[in-house]
Amino acid sequence: MTTTSSRLAVIDALRGFAIVSIMLLHNIEHFDFYFSPAGLPAWLKAIDQVIWDSLFFLFGGKSYAIFALLFGMTFYIQHHNRELRGEDFRPRFAWRLVLLLAFGLFNSMFYHGDILSIYAVLGLALIPVARLSSCWVWAIAVFLLLQPYAWLEVLQALPDPNAKLPDPASWVYFGRANDYFAHGSAFQVWTGNLTNGKIGVIRWSWENGRIFQIPALFMIGMLAGRHGVFVEGNQAFWRRVLLLAVLAFIPFYALKTWPELWKVGDALQRPLLVIITSWSNVAFMAVLVSSFCLLFYSQRWLAVFSPLGRMSLTSYVVQSIIGTSIYYGFGLGMYQYTGASFALAIGVVLALLQRQFSVWWLARHSQGPLETVWHRLTWLGSHAKN
Repeated sequence: MTTTSSRLAVIDALRGFAIVSIMLLHNIEHFDFYFSPAGLPAWLKAIDQVIWDSLFFLFGGKSYAIFALLFGMTFYIQHHNRELRGEDFRPRFAWRLVLLLAFGLFNSMFYHGDILSIYAVLGLALIPVARLSSCWVWAIAVFLLLQPYAWLEVLQALPDPNAKLPDPASWVYFGRANDYFAHGSAFQVWTGNLTNGKIGVIRWSWENGRIFQIPALFMIGMLAGRHGVFVEGNQAFWRRVLLLAVLAFIPFYALKTWPELWKVGDALQRPLLVIITSWSNVAFMAVLVSSFCLLFYSQRWLAVFSPLGRMSLTSYVVQSIIGTSIYYGFGLGMYQYTGASFALAIGVVLALLQRQFSVWWLARHSQGPLETVWHRLTWLGSHAKN
């Protein structure tokens, strides 16, 4: 079964769920400004640690992966709908990615961890595979998920596995960022994020295997669209995915959590940890997606996330603008006073307010404000926009 509809309810809800989880993570991280307030009582520090560990266990490295999966799914829907009309969507998609890059660079001014600009560049990988057979797409996706560069580093480390490695290159950039996050003006933050911060995030994404993982998830999302797995009635499929994902996640998580048990040197451990962490995150992402789909078909209240999902671009950018204004020094400077508990409370309030805004806006418009701009510019010069 293939998906010919332009919108699936579960996709909107799942995307909204990912937006909320990203909002909560970004808040406890102070939007990449890692800082522990001084003078907190021991009991509050203990609660903060539980919240931090729990949210990163649930969503760290998984929420953005859900977004990547749905990005590929959305590409399939758009490509397939145009194909039914005898049109090739790929040139228009390339232009759409250019527009997404512009949105991403704007968002990067406020939050250097922006994922939109990275998706915009890596999304180009979908263009050459769009018309390949599913077997070939699967083969390419699996190859990317295997983290080929990290395996090359493993081979390079074998002659001297105990060699001492320098700190990852991204750390230097993030260390510089902390200074202007705390003390810089808004302009200094914006320019720092677009230069120093952006380089640091790209380096970090390379160091942690995201550059390979993201296009692989795009392709898997496209294949999910081809096979109609998000259409209601596929509960048996999602139960199988859930079982396999849980069975895969348990050993990967154990290996990731206790790398000292591997008893290998640092030069060998670092690339192996990148590989295992990547696989662990993908497995748990599959747990979250399959669980959400199974619950959505039986518990329609999960549609509460749908308004945020329908306005995911607007929601993502707005949370960066508001969040950094709350936590960074040029704004309220709340990084100095909020541990994970209070930051989580702020994140919940912001998510609720953002959802209410989405409901209000969508009652008056068919799309979110940034979604409307993206849609209109995507189809600029075309007479067929749907």
